[in-house]
Amino acid sequence: MKKAVHFLLLLFTVAASSCRESSGPEGEVSPVAGPVIPADQVVIYEILVRNFSQTGDFNGVTQRLDTLKNLGINTLWLMPVHPVGQIKKNGTYGSPYSVKNYTGVNPEFGTLNEFKTLITESHRRGMAVILDWVANHTAWDHDWISRHKDWYTQDGSGNIVIPPGTNWQDVADLNYSNTSLRHEMIRSMAWWITETGVDGFRCDAADMVPDDFWKQALDSLKTLKPNLILLAEGSKSTHFTSGFRMNYGWDFYSALKTVFKSGQSATALNLSDQTEVFYRPSGNFKLRFTTNHDESSWDATPVSLFGGTAGAMAATAVSLSLGEIPLIYNGQETGISSTQNIFEKSTIDWTKNREMQTFYRQILNLVREHGAFRSGSKTSYSSTHVFRVRRETSAETLFIAVNTRNIAQPLAFPSELRTQTWQNLMTGSPFTAFDGTLGPYGILILKSD
Repeated sequence: MKKAVHFLLLLFTVAASSCRESSGPEGEVSPVAGPVIPADQVVIYEILVRNFSQTGDFNGVTQRLDTLKNLGINTLWLMPVHPVGQIKKNGTYGSPYSVKNYTGVNPEFGTLNEFKTLITESHRRGMAVILDWVANHTAWDHDWISRHKDWYTQDGSGNIVIPPGTNWQDVADLNYSNTSLRHEMIRSMAWWITETGVDGFRCDAADMVPDDFWKQALDSLKTLKPNLILLAEGSKSTHFTSGFRMNYGWDFYSALKTVFKSGQSATALNLSDQTEVFYRPSGNFKLRFTTNHDESSWDATPVSLFGGTAGAMAATAVSLSLGEIPLIYNGQETGISSTQNIFEKSTIDWTKNREMQTFYRQILNLVREHGAFRSGSKTSYSSTHVFRVRRETSAETLFIAVNTRNIAQPLAFPSELRTQTWQNLMTGSPFTAFDGTLGPYGILILKSD
């Protein structure tokens, strides 16, 4: 009974906060209901607002929403939009993961009303928006530091500490043994749902926050919006029992690199996929990617990692061929070759690599249009150099082959599939060249009814 009463009080607090915050000037944008996107249909595009457009603000994202929709995207992940703390570990702008105010927007990006317009216009196009949420730590100038020191982890001398095991000097570690902190964090997350209409959260450093907090928080938030899109940054199986629907496919990303960069057999890709899927519960999903903001900042971009633009496209084709949740990062479709430091300004040049952008648009829309990409059974035919898989549903059969090497390889089309009639989905033409070859980093996507 006490839990039920407390939960009702929490919801009342959220609703009251929303009413106070939403009373703004005339012309304020009101939330528009977002689309309900089944978890297995989610296609995510990660956006670093500062670098996404010349203006580097919310309006710059809003102006490119039609392009993102045409790309085949239905879910936008906005990296943290909150004000950033003054203590900066790196770069000119500091880390967006050093949050100074959980219910504010970074004035560099625009106003709250402009953020709401971005959400509204996304919803009008059938796209959901999820917000990057940093629950593990805050900036040192967050007002909780002075008001609620007990909400933070402290050493034996009573000094607030950085997250243990890190060198993140710009942030202070939160203490989730404190009940009041938990309630306020949940209230802050709920505020973005009720006030702005966001459709879910990508939760940063989810492995570093207690599972029982995530369970408490996500159960509460789902009462406000049952179909939240919830992504955990991490790979723990307990994320799913806490209420997340998806987490990171780090092992598959590592397999991609070892196959393309180190010459490991392409059979490792099918094996890695099978292992990841085996250890995640049915109805939940792994995030599949060839880069994200961390990798493009600290490792390298796909063009550098996988052998130029052709190799980057080949790696993307593999990552999209085995189901799960696709992720595209902030301009990767333009073939960015240099690392992209998230602490600096590095505007995307949308005029570059038009052919590569066309490829991303084509293959992402194929994934959207053909259910076998997402839910078909999988039969592996991979060899040392060529990734091959058959995806099959009652309605269609797909055969995908990708050359993981920068020299031509025999296609070696499976004998048991040669009697079927095939269409090349990349060209729209019939396909009969069963004894042909795949060019360097070649991609073949076939369909048979």
